[in-house]
Amino acid sequence: MNEFSMDNKRSSNQPQWSKNAVIYQVNTRQFSPQGTFEQVTKKLNHIKSLGADIVWLMPIHPIGEMHRKGTLGSPYSVKDYYGINSDFGTDCDLRTLITAAHDLDLKIILDWVPNHSAWDNALADLHPDWYAKDHHGNFRPSPWWDWSDIIEFDYSVPELRIYMIDAMKYWVDNFDIDGFRCDVAGYVPNDFWQQACDSLCEIKPVFMLAEWENRDLHSAGFNMTYAWSWNETVHEVTQGRCSLDRLRKYYSWNERSWPADAYRMTFVSNHDKNAWDGTQHEQFGEGLEAAIVLSVVGEGMPLIYNSQEAGESKRLAFFEKDCIAWKKHSIGTLYQELIAFKKRTSALWNGDFGARMIHVPNSKMAQVISFVRQDNASKVAVLINFSGSCVRVYLQDTVVEGQYENVLTRTPCKLDTQSEVTLGPWCYLVAVQS
Repeated sequence: MNEFSMDNKRSSNQPQWSKNAVIYQVNTRQFSPQGTFEQVTKKLNHIKSLGADIVWLMPIHPIGEMHRKGTLGSPYSVKDYYGINSDFGTDCDLRTLITAAHDLDLKIILDWVPNHSAWDNALADLHPDWYAKDHHGNFRPSPWWDWSDIIEFDYSVPELRIYMIDAMKYWVDNFDIDGFRCDVAGYVPNDFWQQACDSLCEIKPVFMLAEWENRDLHSAGFNMTYAWSWNETVHEVTQGRCSLDRLRKYYSWNERSWPADAYRMTFVSNHDKNAWDGTQHEQFGEGLEAAIVLSVVGEGMPLIYNSQEAGESKRLAFFEKDCIAWKKHSIGTLYQELIAFKKRTSALWNGDFGARMIHVPNSKMAQVISFVRQDNASKVAVLINFSGSCVRVYLQDTVVEGQYENVLTRTPCKLDTQSEVTLGPWCYLVAVQS
């Protein structure tokens, strides 16, 4: 069976291999003291052991020097779309990394920056007409942002589109990469993405992740979009800044407004959140584990940002060298256990390979979110206390009734509309029908 074919029970447009996939983000500069592809290659077994299937490498290209921020600059200031940052290694080192990943059944996607380039990218001299201009007729960074180290492209120019698609094809053709994570994808016209995705898939099926939250991007060829609003909502809930109803509204919107087979990337951290908003602990406080649980067993494909599994003890500097402090941590164990459960439980699979979340009303709606996901092979009930108080809660829909096993403690439990469930502050119950 072709890896992009569908099984006989579902009609998903997604690749078969992605049905229960998890994505892992690598910040190569900070991943090791050496900051090289070679060191990432050495830790692929670790990434695989977490349950990840897709390895997303942050931009690998040479970084612009003109108007550079900090000592090392932003990897999103691309000086050469066909080049490799020599700090990371050589062409051979990247090929070795990709081959080793494929040997472990891991997919490699590259971070692609189509909206803008470094000021000293050769394209600015060779093709100044490919760039957007400000009201003075000069090159401009993206309006309203403090991205002073980059200048923005103009996608009304057909030749720019051809160049950008050819550059993307180069990495698929010559390095056998498996797709792209596309930076600020919504700043680039959707019809360009349709062109790009069609062209890339003539070489091989690719997996496309958009850093944007727009359902139309799925029609343009993207497999997955960011669930920014999920992250923002769960953050606000754990900080006591909004009601739990806002999270329920997210899931209503996700179910009613997005294609059933659209993957949404659910995350508690990534390079932007970590660098600018804080570590997972700063963002979610005592509600961190509750947020992680929901990111894995709720609808969506979970992301692990490198160092989360080690406790993500600091904000990693964005423009300087700042190594991850690697160590064993309970967060890593939690991810491992939850992801292993997700993979073996078809109701929790991604998109329309899995089952929708069925909202189960409860007696403590201001504090507890509760739902069931079930298909012909499995049934999972989830209760999460998003409050700092102990709660005793009754479930109010018979869909939940049954004999279960607590997935994390391996203890039996019965759920029905008559039984009281006690949840400690920020605690959760993930139970599979036995």
